[in-house]
Amino acid sequence: MRKFNRFLAGLVILLIGIAFLSPIYILLVNSFKNRSELYQNVLAFPSHFNFSNFSQAMQQMNFLIALKNSLIITIISVFFIVMLSSMTAWVLVRHDNKLSKVIFMILVATMIIPFQTLMMPLMQLMNEIQQLFHLKMMDSRGGLIYMNIGFHAAMSVFLYHGFIKSIPVSLEEAATIDGCSRFGIFWRIVFPMLKPITATVIILNVIGIWNDYLLPSLVLSSENLRTIPLSTFFFFGEFTIQWNLAMAGLVLTIIPVVIFYVLSQKYIIKGIGEGAIK
Repeated sequence: MRKFNRFLAGLVILLIGIAFLSPIYILLVNSFKNRSELYQNVLAFPSHFNFSNFSQAMQQMNFLIALKNSLIITIISVFFIVMLSSMTAWVLVRHDNKLSKVIFMILVATMIIPFQTLMMPLMQLMNEIQQLFHLKMMDSRGGLIYMNIGFHAAMSVFLYHGFIKSIPVSLEEAATIDGCSRFGIFWRIVFPMLKPITATVIILNVIGIWNDYLLPSLVLSSENLRTIPLSTFFFFGEFTIQWNLAMAGLVLTIIPVVIFYVLSQKYIIKGIGEGAIK
């Protein structure tokens, strides 16, 4: 009976695994087909590997410019998210009063608000800021980076907040006795100890910002500012959809973030386990 239950559990896990991996299989096999072969059977293996789809997709997507835009926006956004979130969480933890608790609860509450309910007021606010202060918030990488920081900071503060509570205050008190300033305590004592949770924050935010389509589509309108997810829109016209090129373009889109995830995924579980549940 136990063997049968194990076999049944293994079969269920196998079926679930196949269900999750099937979109990746469909994406990969169809990225090597021509249009006629793709429409004949989307599940079939390609008769021959057509690598020209990738060169055409790179040309139509303007891939190198889109890659540069995605790298600039993602790297700068994540850098400021890490810096600002870690300092905010440290101040909230070390000042244990009602005000800090209220601020933390407000930050946590913003995590449950869907972006779709905020996007129209946000765009109106950014347009007003641009007109009043002559700051280029719309159709600029700087404006998108500013909004990315705002939308991803709450989750990052939450993760840092849980981790910092596990750091003994005595270490900071000893540094204070030795004459270290508050600024020095954070950067010399606290921040190096945040390495596991910082790796988790970086990974989660890189994946979220790199793959984001909705916010960049609202902010960026110039062709030379489009990110990689936005550039795949060229394959979906009003009357025709170039599915074979779209599949190749989507493969090119996910390759950088998949490589990044594979190289650093071991830090996700470690960081969340050490920080979020403490």
